[in-house]
Amino acid sequence: MNINEILSVTIVLTAVFAYINHRLIKWPPTIGIMVLSLVSSILLAVFGSSHSFLSGKAVQLASSIDFQDVLMNFMLSFLLFAGAIHIDAGKLKKERWPVLALSTLGILISTTLVGGMTFYLFLLFHLPIPFIYCLLFGALISPTDPIAVLAILKQAKIPASLELKISGESLFNDGVAVVVFVTLLEAARSGASAIDLLAVGKLFLQEAVGGLLFGAVLGYTGYYALRSIDDYKVEVLVTLAMVMGGYMIASHLHISGPLAMVVAGIVTGNKVKEEVLSETSRDYVDKFWELIDEILNAILFLLIGLEMLVIKIHPVILVIGAITIFLVLLARWVSVFLPVFLLRFKLRFEKHAVAVLTWGGLRGGLSVALSLSLSPAMHRDEFVLITYMVVVFSILVQGLTIGRFAKRLQKA
Repeated sequence: MNINEILSVTIVLTAVFAYINHRLIKWPPTIGIMVLSLVSSILLAVFGSSHSFLSGKAVQLASSIDFQDVLMNFMLSFLLFAGAIHIDAGKLKKERWPVLALSTLGILISTTLVGGMTFYLFLLFHLPIPFIYCLLFGALISPTDPIAVLAILKQAKIPASLELKISGESLFNDGVAVVVFVTLLEAARSGASAIDLLAVGKLFLQEAVGGLLFGAVLGYTGYYALRSIDDYKVEVLVTLAMVMGGYMIASHLHISGPLAMVVAGIVTGNKVKEEVLSETSRDYVDKFWELIDEILNAILFLLIGLEMLVIKIHPVILVIGAITIFLVLLARWVSVFLPVFLLRFKLRFEKHAVAVLTWGGLRGGLSVALSLSLSPAMHRDEFVLITYMVVVFSILVQGLTIGRFAKRLQKA
């Protein structure tokens, strides 16, 4: 299929599923679209023999889309900027210590725990996998996905302070997770038995700190550019250029593009909108990025459902994946409990904060994309299937119940 056919079919399917969800199912749009996409994929896989043409075209569509490339090199920049532009910097500053602890210490704890538990789980099923590959899985499944989190929290109606902790963590923790993942990936490729801490520190400074600084430069460049004009069409275009050009430059500089987008989005959403834009321009900028956010989210969750068509299914791995869902939740609870326990001496936390933060830590497309970047020698097929199962459970079960879960805890 050529690029025009892929785009056309993807947009049409997204629109059809969004319409059906809005009229009949009435779930949060992203979840409804993903469920319809997932169910359609399963039906095509099961009954494909009797509808070979339709099934073949569906598989061809799913195979034609490089999910990792589409998400990591295109969608992620827009979605992170669109999410960060609505973050209140003043409120985020008040929650900076929980967000910082969860997005750094929490990631390291979760990566280690998940890696260790999956290593022994595979041994239990007589499928020995090198520990370094299990750690890689721990790194890719540990970050809470900002796309899934921000899309679903809008309708969850949990306490505002907790929502900010979860959304703030999800926006920033991918920078740490990607650094950990890339470091472990390099160690696995080189066959290194020990990780060079100096190299890790250098990579962290280059990726994470570099991304934060570049994002600030990008945001303030946009601020000074927009301050000199008053035309909503040009102002929207400038914010679009910040995202597309900024992400491309970050990639060439080998710094964290996602973190740069988050910082640039926060600067734009606070300083630029409050001090520079007229009321008309502010309205157009808000609506433009809200529309971009909604459309790309819908397409992303459609693609997650379509991935079911090209994932290799193995019965034993299905069992391991089902167990891993609960291991990942356990690791999430520990990685939340320890930072919160340490911070309780200086900060006050909401009642049942650990439980809500644990259940609200959704996994999404970011984890699927990272798993797809593994090579076949790193047991890619096994980890892609397990990651997919964890992500689907996270979005469908946790995403649909987080609101009711938080309300029930508040009444307890």
